[in-house]
Amino acid sequence: MEIGVGGLTLSTLTLSHFRSHRLARIELDGRPVAISGPNGAGKTNILEAVSLLSPGRGLRRAATDDLARKPDAIGWKIRAETAAPFHEIETFAEGGESRQVRIDGKAAPQVALARILRILWLVPAMDRLWIEAAEGRRRFLDRMTLSFAPDHAEAVLTYEKAMRDRNRLLKDMVQDAHWYIALESQMAEAASQITANRQHALARIATAQQGAETAFPAADLSLIGPEGEDIPDDLAPALAANRRRDMAAGRTLLGPHRADLAAIYSAKGAPADQCSTGEQKALLISLILANARALATDLGAPPILLLDEVAAHLDQNRRAALYDEICALRAQALMTGTEPGLFDSLGDRAQSFTVAEEGGMSKVTPL
Repeated sequence: MEIGVGGLTLSTLTLSHFRSHRLARIELDGRPVAISGPNGAGKTNILEAVSLLSPGRGLRRAATDDLARKPDAIGWKIRAETAAPFHEIETFAEGGESRQVRIDGKAAPQVALARILRILWLVPAMDRLWIEAAEGRRRFLDRMTLSFAPDHAEAVLTYEKAMRDRNRLLKDMVQDAHWYIALESQMAEAASQITANRQHALARIATAQQGAETAFPAADLSLIGPEGEDIPDDLAPALAANRRRDMAAGRTLLGPHRADLAAIYSAKGAPADQCSTGEQKALLISLILANARALATDLGAPPILLLDEVAAHLDQNRRAALYDEICALRAQALMTGTEPGLFDSLGDRAQSFTVAEEGGMSKVTPL
């Protein structure tokens, strides 16, 4: 399925039996979207629905069954329409079934979603990104990478499938090298593409940060191996040489699945994990904005941004600066906050909605 990236904005979003929303339809006009309401009302559920219009498990990484509205448990559906060029996107799951995708009425794999929309997000759970395990940073890096290279998801899936098969051989203590050669060759080919895609994404982020007038600090990013080790350029011979060690561990210890993202606060020369909580948050926002600027340059249109509770962690000046940058990018950013006043400096530059719980379900109302 060949689909080109278009306006990168949504014109309608409909949720059916999704999380706390029994039925919600939101009309969008391309401007940023300010969504306010009390905690637990269902604001983040709207952002999660949009995140599922891209490959993967969405911003909460939830299991498919957990997305269905309780106690209905009859399945769920998200339907969206894009601005010109028009596309109709549906992703859904019937009770107990796996998630499905339809694009313009035809069944499609999840990876095809990245060829229509580019979606970036920042959620409170990511605030500890720089101080927790490498897995979260890898996931963050791969989301950025996917925004530049839609085929990245396919390379990752190919690599992970071959690695799972190799890990089964390791756990079964299979000694015959012939069982490993084809799998390690597949892993090496996919790993080369994965690493090249990641490095390209980091280069694009670096370029987007250069000379940008922004209220948020720049970050120097680099790709490193586990515990600072180098990542092998040619993975196949490294895997072959490491089989005995891997067999003892029962899993593959080398490869892009072990890479880490290192970040330095450029102005201070300080590693991100040694910066204050506020500085770490500002670095994350800076990277999301740089990613959006780079995509706007590459594609002629910025991605959709999902910013959950981002305003609550910023002072008034930085909040206004964030909104100014989003508007300058002409990005369709969906933002949540507990109070409408958090978005006052946006004025009529944004659409505003409120979400409230009524009768055990969420209700979305334009302001």
